[in-house]
Amino acid sequence: MTTYNRRNLLKLAAGAGAASFLAACAGPGGDSGTKAEAGGDLSFAHWRAEDKEVFEQIIAEFQKTSSLKIRQDISPSNDYQSTALQKLRGGTVGDAFTAFRGAQFLDIAKAGVSTDLTGQAFLSRYEPSLITAGATEGKQYGVPYQLVFNTPLANTDLISKAGLGEAPKDWQGFLALADKLKSQGVAPIAWPGGDAANAGQLLNVLVVNNAPTDDALGKIETGEYKVTDDWFLTVLKQYAELRPYFQDSATGTSSDAALALFAQGKAALLATGSFQVAGVRKLGATFPIDLLAPITTTADKAKYEGVFNATFILGVNAKSAKQDQARAWIGHLSDPAVAGVYANGTSQHVTVKGVEYTNPDLKALAPWLTKKTALAPRFQFTNLDIRGAVENATVAVAGGKSPEQAAEEAQKVVDQKR
Repeated sequence: MTTYNRRNLLKLAAGAGAASFLAACAGPGGDSGTKAEAGGDLSFAHWRAEDKEVFEQIIAEFQKTSSLKIRQDISPSNDYQSTALQKLRGGTVGDAFTAFRGAQFLDIAKAGVSTDLTGQAFLSRYEPSLITAGATEGKQYGVPYQLVFNTPLANTDLISKAGLGEAPKDWQGFLALADKLKSQGVAPIAWPGGDAANAGQLLNVLVVNNAPTDDALGKIETGEYKVTDDWFLTVLKQYAELRPYFQDSATGTSSDAALALFAQGKAALLATGSFQVAGVRKLGATFPIDLLAPITTTADKAKYEGVFNATFILGVNAKSAKQDQARAWIGHLSDPAVAGVYANGTSQHVTVKGVEYTNPDLKALAPWLTKKTALAPRFQFTNLDIRGAVENATVAVAGGKSPEQAAEEAQKVVDQKR
């Protein structure tokens, strides 16, 4: 697993200049599939509906100097996770597309749907250490565009009212904070337990300091570790300890409902990540936002302060007849000025070098660029059935099942799917 310390992230910030730092997320297949006709719009497939307006602005500027017409094909993240490969294989959707880091990116590449981008000039515009998630078998099949923090969002007004001067440095301190928040009549944690795509974000921060190795979740998939191991039982037991601090009916709560709860000031933490800051603002929230990760160990045993991810991997569809146009679109997005429009308009840090961050929320979260954070571990899984079994165990425990029973049931699925 990649870890970012102060030196690594200062290097990233330096690429944008001092001002921006201070201102500153299937099996193998052949060539089968029908290629789309070269005429018509270029389809850009992704899952971030909240970014639609900003992309429309970028598209409008792009089309002032290009005859290429670009259409956004947007699916909900859950649907995109499960159906994107099938749609991309047809070549009519996603001439240019995005992929989640981990299993989906690897499946698309193995299926022969991703075009090799190795050697493309626009790659030089990216921080090399942040685009490794878009490479496999020595070739660059995609470019991670977002630098996000898969660490709970915090309403710092509510946290301050609870009397907290700084983030808790251990598990008992986090539970004490949750008690204080609950006594104020707010839900300490809004958790979208009913949305598989986002319910698992909390797993990232509960795993990184409990895991015996940085690649522990990946080793569950290979069989070297088990869901029933003591370290993962500790994770599940901590989900059980968090039950009183989630909102009512947490295991059935959608991502939109959890987002609204947090945006309305009815929850102090939103257990997803910085990729939802723009959504919070769109709902009218004006309170200051920071990140706050539960430290799951004693302070002396904590290795990481939070979690980051490099995702929203841009790719070119090998089944498309518009590959040159798709590369041109990705090249345009790779321009630092254009990437800055995206970043500041969506409250997302990006992996492009030389971007100037002016968004107030990006400025507020800039200190996280220098904290010791771990690359989000839930994306170590390459088998989505196994990942689902492990994540479902956490939801089951949050819903009342014993950690031991949930672990046993999940391990049976892991053994069957390996």
